[in-house]
Formats: sequence, structure tokens, C-alpha cells
Amino acid sequence: MSSFLARLGRASFRHRGLVSVAWLAVLGTVVTLLITVGSSFDDRFTIPGSESQDALDRLAAASPGAGGASAQIVFVAPDGSTVMDPAYAAAIEEVVAAARQAPQVDSVVSPFDSSALSPDGQAALATVGFGVERERLDSGSLDALQASTEAASDAGLEVAVGGDVFGSTGVTIGATEFVGVIVAVLVLVLTFGSLLAAGMNLLTAIVGIGVGMGGLLLTSNVVTLSSTAPTLALMIGLAVGIDYSLFILSRHRTQLANGMDPEESAARATGTAGSAVVFAGLTVVIALSGLAVVGIPFLTVMGVGAAGTVLVAVLVALTLLPALLGFAGQRLAPKPGSRSARREQADARETTGAGGSMGARWTRLVTRRPLLTVLVVLAGLVVLAIPAPQLRLALPDNSTAAPDTTQRQAYDLISDNFGPGLNGPLVVLVQNLDPATAEQTAGAIAATLGGAPSGTSGEITGGLDDVAYAAPSLLPGGTTALVTVIPESGPQEEATNALVGDIRDLAPGLEQRTGTDIAVTGQTAVAIDVSDRLGDALLPFALVVVGLALILLLLVFRSILVPIKAAAGFLLSVGASFGAVVAVFQWGWLSDLLGVPATGPVISFLPVILMAVLFGLAMDYEVFLVSRMREEYVHGAAPRDAVVTGARHAARVVVAAALIMFAVFASFVTIEDVIVKAIAFGLAVGILVDAFLVRMTLVPAVLALLGRSAWWLPRWLDRILPDLDVEGARLGDTAPVAADREPVAAAH
Repeated sequence: MSSFLARLGRASFRHRGLVSVAWLAVLGTVVTLLITVGSSFDDRFTIPGSESQDALDRLAAASPGAGGASAQIVFVAPDGSTVMDPAYAAAIEEVVAAARQAPQVDSVVSPFDSSALSPDGQAALATVGFGVERERLDSGSLDALQASTEAASDAGLEVAVGGDVFGSTGVTIGATEFVGVIVAVLVLVLTFGSLLAAGMNLLTAIVGIGVGMGGLLLTSNVVTLSSTAPTLALMIGLAVGIDYSLFILSRHRTQLANGMDPEESAARATGTAGSAVVFAGLTVVIALSGLAVVGIPFLTVMGVGAAGTVLVAVLVALTLLPALLGFAGQRLAPKPGSRSARREQADARETTGAGGSMGARWTRLVTRRPLLTVLVVLAGLVVLAIPAPQLRLALPDNSTAAPDTTQRQAYDLISDNFGPGLNGPLVVLVQNLDPATAEQTAGAIAATLGGAPSGTSGEITGGLDDVAYAAPSLLPGGTTALVTVIPESGPQEEATNALVGDIRDLAPGLEQRTGTDIAVTGQTAVAIDVSDRLGDALLPFALVVVGLALILLLLVFRSILVPIKAAAGFLLSVGASFGAVVAVFQWGWLSDLLGVPATGPVISFLPVILMAVLFGLAMDYEVFLVSRMREEYVHGAAPRDAVVTGARHAARVVVAAALIMFAVFASFVTIEDVIVKAIAFGLAVGILVDAFLVRMTLVPAVLALLGRSAWWLPRWLDRILPDLDVEGARLGDTAPVAADREPVAAAH
């Protein structure tokens, strides 16, 4: 592996003009196609094979208009008044008439026709049907509907427009999201002590992002791509693009500072640090591509799209970066006498004794009493993970929108005046009805689900728990009916989940008695099915991703215990990350500071996204740090000396990489979209925990405890596994070093 990559780096260095032009041509082609063809997003959360999705598809086939987007207009009269007051009633009817004239509106049901009035008469609710799916609405249709409510506002009514027509409208990237890039530049300048090196690193990352993101946006014309997917790809691609170039460029400058020829240095840096980049990138790609195991199309595309961006970042680091190193030549070498030059030469002279770089001093500290270090870190990580078991999942609805948006205001007004269940109605699709008895059969099913009026008191008796009421309606043709079930609980509450299960348990008996086909659907039921599918897929996903990555790490480190230790450290980081997400997004800690619009369940696919991305990035640190330790061990260092010396070489770069990733992810926490905000926050916390507590502290202590057994591999397995030579042993030791560098103790 290292020999092949070294030849690739040398060829890119020598043919730097051709390589640079080729990458610029690829970037130009992608950008041109993107400008010409454009992109499109689809934020529907579909789940093929589920009862709710199958029922939605059948409903669309039976009555295309019935499956269209809907909106709600809620009117609230001032205290002491009712919506039945003549002035207010006239204003409401005027709004209903104006709403019927809005573009793409198919129907508007007046609250006075449907008796959609609150018990105290202070609120009324009009229902708007668009007849087309939300994704097919023109941009001006919703604006026109909102404008139609002016008469009610002028009359003194509080009015807001809500409903499922307000879905995710795309994620807007603003200037604050690029604060992470500014921080990354500062970290690079401090790390290299050179504007040229920092600029070169950032340039390669920008090229990789341009090609990867452009290609992903182009695929949105042929596959279903959510608006969150490019943001996720941008976060990950930007972070790893900077980091991968950082590792290779840092090795190159160290070699230049100690007298190596630029071409030979570029080749060796690509062969050694580049090998770590390849395997670190592969772990990220495996983790993200593993999202396909969940079986949800939008999540598969999201993962594969982000994985493609990472793959481009790896290719850029292995080819374009060596080409740019050729253009820079000796100018990348630290100036003699500069702080950077003294630091690099000190690294070359440093022995395993006292003193040295901060990374070396820290590693000596944590390995002095390794068992104590392990116990303290484990205790801290367990405390951080305490909230994690309380993680609740759901798909976002209008309750997670910003408080100043009309959909959030409508959601709150409906909950206060009509009950939270009206924000998440369930739709029971009843098919194969006999037209002669369809109305009676649909009514009987509704009565079974929601109860029936008592003959004496008129109160609703019977029915399922948590049902406020159930109302049937026949579709044209008389063979299909919809029973709208209004829960007493909100769409994200556990009671609503249980109600969906109760209706499905009751359905077979109803089908047998009535000769119909019954299925539960609607946006709330779809959201519940998505969450259930994601929850059921967590274990298979973890087994597939972690299993494949363990095999990869086994090949890289040729060790049994090191991959197991790496996976265990990842689980600790994930637990701490989940705990932080629960504390902020469910318990409300620091929610005002972070701009969290409302506390409650987090997005259903956050656990798999967080696990996939964090696992890949955690393995980045593992590969970069431990590969340097193994490199020292393979070249003759004693086990504990190899840990200290490897950390000395890699710590500064790993710290810089972690700070860059943290800055990039933290900058995306400022996005208003609660989905991206939660993912970015979880990743930012996970990066800090994994890099500084797990990889920089726990890993050296564990390796010091294990000693030689850390690198143990059964002989029979050693013969079977291919020797990938990640450490570059076959490249030879051609680098001149300082004359006073002391030999490292032999390991064999």
C-alpha cells in the first residue's frame, strides 16, 4: 500500500501541471452542469414496505386529491368574545372565500360548516385542501394563502396558518456557518506557522468540496435527495477534506525541515501519512454507506452522498496535494531558525526521556499510571452518558419550528384551544366497502375506534383509549372511506404511538366482521413507522458497520486488541454524545444559548447518522494516532516508548484536526433547522470527547497497559492477512535526520 501510494505521490509531484489541470477540469465540468441542470430536493420521509406508506400510495391511487397537502387556518377571538360574534364571523367567512381563490387550493371547509369550534367558542378552525402534494406546490401558493387571512387580522382576530403543508423547506447556509472555516484557517496557520501551507491545505479542501458537493447536487435530478443531505455532506466533506490534507502536509513539512528532498518527501508523505488517509477515509465511507442497511431511501442517499464527498476528499489529498507540493517546492520548508523549524528539528532529536512537545509530555503523564487514567476517563464518560438512555425519537413537525413562524403559532393555538391531537390526526383507510352499506359500515368502524354516543346522556362511550373522536367520510365511488381519528395526545407523544398500535391490533377483527381492508396512515403514522424502522435497524446497522470497520482495522494494525479497543472507545464517545443531545434538546439545558426552538424528541435518524459519522471520524483519529505508534514499534521501539514517540509525532496534528472538525460542526449549530442543529451539536460534542478523552488519553493508557500484547496477532492469522505495509517499512529510511538523534530501544 505505502509503496503504491508513494509512487502515486511521486507521479503527481512530477506531473503537477497535468494533475492540477485535470482536477480543475473536473471541478469546472461539475459546476457548469450544476448551473445548467440545477438541482431539486424532496423532503418526504417515505418508508417503502410499511403499512402507512402502502396505504398512502393506495389512497393516492383511489383519490389523488385526498392525498394532497392540507393546511389549517386557526382563528382566536379576543378574551371575552367568541368567533360567533357577527363582526368576527363575517371576517372568518371573508377569509374562507379569499382562501378558495388562492392558487392550487382545491377546497376550503368553513369552521361554521364543519362545527370546528372550540368548546368555549373562542376559536375556530378552517381546513384547506390543496389537491397536490406539498413538494408540488408553487412557491407563491402558500404566500397567497397567508395573505388571504388579512381580513381576520384587521378585524382583531388572532390568526395563524399551519398544517402539514409546512414541511422542511430546505436548509439555508448563511455566513455564520463559515465561521468554522475561519477557525480552521487560524488553526492551520498556528499548526504550520506558514500562510502558504495553510492556504494550500484549504485550497485542496475547497476543490474536494466543490467536486463532491456539485456531484451530489447533480444526482438530485435522478434520485430522491433531501435538503438535509447536502448540508451533512458539506459538514463532513469540509472537515475531512482539511484534515486529510493536514496529515500529509504536516508529514511533508517535518521531512523538509530535516533536510529531505521535496520530491522524495512528497512521495514518502503520501506513502506513509497517505496510507493512514486511505484507511481513515475507508472507515468513514463504510460507516456512511452502512446507512443503506436501514432500508429507508432518503437515508441511504444521504449516507452514500456524504460518503462520495469523503471519497473525493481522499483522492484530492493523494493526487492534487502532491501536485501542489511540486509547485511549492522548497518554499514549504520552515525557514531556518524559525519557530516551526526549531519545533520540527526538536521532534527529530527528541528521545523518550523527559521534556519534548506537549503531546509527548501529555502522553507520558497519562501512561505514568495507566490504570488510574483508564478508570478516571471511564468514570467521566459514563457520567456524560447518563442521560443517553432517555433519548426519544420522532420526525419533526410544526412543534419544532421557530416560535415566530406561523406554523408554530398555529400549532400552539390549536393545542391550546382544540387539544394537541388535532395537530396529528390519524387516517384509517377503509377499502372494499359495499356501496349499498358503505356509510353504515364506515360509521360502525368509526364508532368502534372512537366510541359512540350514549343513548341516555349523549356522552361518548366505548372506543379506544386516547381517542378524542373519530369521524368517517366516504370517497367518490362508495367503496373507499377515510376515518379520521383525533388522538387526545400530541403527535410526538408515546400515547399516540401506542394508539397506532392499538388500531392495527384491532384491524384484523374489524376486517373479518366487515369484509373490508383497513390500514392506518397519515403523516403522524408515517412518522411513527419511520421511527420504529430506524429503531429496529440500529443493532443491525451497528453490527454491519462496526464489523466491517473492525476487519479493516485488523488489516491496518495487524492486531486483535487494538481494533476492539478502538470500537469500545467509539461506543463511549457515542454514549457521551447522545447524553449531551438529550440534555440540550430534550431537557432544555443551554437551549436558549444554542437557539433550540423547542424541547422534545429529536429527529428519528439522528442516532444512525451520528453513529455513522462519529464512527468514521473516530477511526480517523485512531488510524492517524495509532498508526504512528505502530510505525515506531515496527521500526524497533519498545511498546511504551512507541506509544510516547508515536503520540509525539501525531498529537499536534490530531489536536489540530479535532479542533478544525469541532469548529466546522459547531458553526452549523447556528442553523435554524432543528434537524441539522441537533446533528451538528452531537457531532461537535462527540468530536471533542473522542479526540481528547478517548484517543489522546484513554488509548495511550490502554496501550501502555497492554504492552506487547497490544500488537499480538495469532501466527495463523498473520499468514492469512495481506501485509498492507501502512507504516511504510518497505520505503526504506532515506530521510536524513539530525546527527544527535538517539537510537530507539529495540523491540525484538
